[in-house]
Amino acid sequence: MAIIETSQLTRTYGRHRGVEGLSLNVPRGSVYGFLGPNGAGKTTAIRVLLGFLKPNNGSAVVLGRDCWRDGQVIKQDVGYLPGDLRLYPWMTGEAALKWVGQVRRCDVMQHGRDLSQVFGLDLSRLVREMSRGTRQKLGLVMAMAHKPKLLILDEPTTSLDPIMQQRLHRRLRNMADNGHTVFFSSHSLSEVDRLCDRVAIVREGKLVTEQPLVSLRAEAGHRVTVRWKDDAAAEKEPPPFLKLSQREGRMWAGELDGPVDRFVSWLSGQPIEDLTVGPPDLEALFHHYYENGGEA
Repeated sequence: MAIIETSQLTRTYGRHRGVEGLSLNVPRGSVYGFLGPNGAGKTTAIRVLLGFLKPNNGSAVVLGRDCWRDGQVIKQDVGYLPGDLRLYPWMTGEAALKWVGQVRRCDVMQHGRDLSQVFGLDLSRLVREMSRGTRQKLGLVMAMAHKPKLLILDEPTTSLDPIMQQRLHRRLRNMADNGHTVFFSSHSLSEVDRLCDRVAIVREGKLVTEQPLVSLRAEAGHRVTVRWKDDAAAEKEPPPFLKLSQREGRMWAGELDGPVDRFVSWLSGQPIEDLTVGPPDLEALFHHYYENGGEA
């Protein structure tokens, strides 16, 4: 079942681009990464999904309902952390949590306090006395306290220290494992690699790729280093699926295009002294999509 489904979604601001022809399908129980450089249209898309903006064209459906027409109903089952979180400075964390319960017309206090303990958040402190990272933790607690079916996060780990990032990642993974859905934008490629099931990348308002993370890993080339036993072997031509970035003496270093086992088969029976295979270079792949939309 798709929790979020958009078809040819377009939202512009006069002459300024928002998103154009965006089609997404976010399955239930997944952690879905929404990536792209600044100005790519990520926040615009999120605001449409939340019913804050009306599409110019196309459709956007969340939890089986139209985002614009049924936005009021949808929001009951959605948690949201904006990228530019703003809170009343005179509120305590406890008061902010009570306010969330009043707005949502449900008791969120116990789960909110449990989450506060997970994130090491003191609910008795005033917002104006909180650091940026502490305010971010409060925003996360407020977004998650009512156990939403869909959690939408815009740059959620901004200002969080590495320990808190790990705790958040475990919590989000646990939510997905229990049937909730997490949709988040992020600039942290390592975070996406650790956490996501599926990824969409947007550039200049348009979708350039949308696929499972496992497929992206297969697309990303493994970094390899080969040390040969003799000069003659080192001087041969590399296979067409290996792009060498360094070739010195008996050492080759480069990036594979395709599966590792094909390269291992090519090396079989040849005089190699050492072979190192690194993880898929997702960062290079993401930057490739960011800079030229995935075109060769």
